[in-house]
Amino acid sequence: MKNTTNKVGWFVFAFLAIGVGLYPLLYFFLDRKFGLLASKSDALLADVFWNTGFYGHILFGGLALAIGWVQFSKKIRSRQLNLHRNLGKVYVIAVVISGICGIFIAFNATGGIITMLGFMGLGLVWLYTTSKAYFAIRKADIQLHQGFMIYSYAACFAAVTLRIWLPLLTIGFGDFTVAYRIVAWLCWVPNIIFAYFWVRRKGLIIG
Repeated sequence: MKNTTNKVGWFVFAFLAIGVGLYPLLYFFLDRKFGLLASKSDALLADVFWNTGFYGHILFGGLALAIGWVQFSKKIRSRQLNLHRNLGKVYVIAVVISGICGIFIAFNATGGIITMLGFMGLGLVWLYTTSKAYFAIRKADIQLHQGFMIYSYAACFAAVTLRIWLPLLTIGFGDFTVAYRIVAWLCWVPNIIFAYFWVRRKGLIIG
């Protein structure tokens, strides 16, 4: 029963990560005003720098989300260590690009300063935890590396939790802007709290 539950959990986890990771590709096939772009002004949508930041954020963030879940597989780490290392390098590069772009576009986030601070905080936490995980493994500190990678992917998984919470909050409040201000924090703070207890449960030391 426990094995079945674990398999179902892994399937849902992977399905959401891959599904939302591929979600940014829709921006290349649907109308320009699709999704979050529908709330942006024409002037902002015409800004080359903002567009570079936006697409850099969603594409590389999607890549990090789509491959990051694989890194938690014990089978891959034990049987295909080179694959684990190479995916890890791609993940780190993707996070750096997406995180920096995310902080940049947060200055123009819908909903003003509350939303801006929420998404900037997410970007900074994502970059910090990922860099700590990277430098930890460079020093062969596996325990520290694993702990910070849990935090890093918890921040990355905000892309999934945002898309779960946002429609619910929008329906509940009847106002997209209000919902977006809340989700800018709700999409990642609970994830980090969950990661904290996961790290403690696994006995990983963060220091």
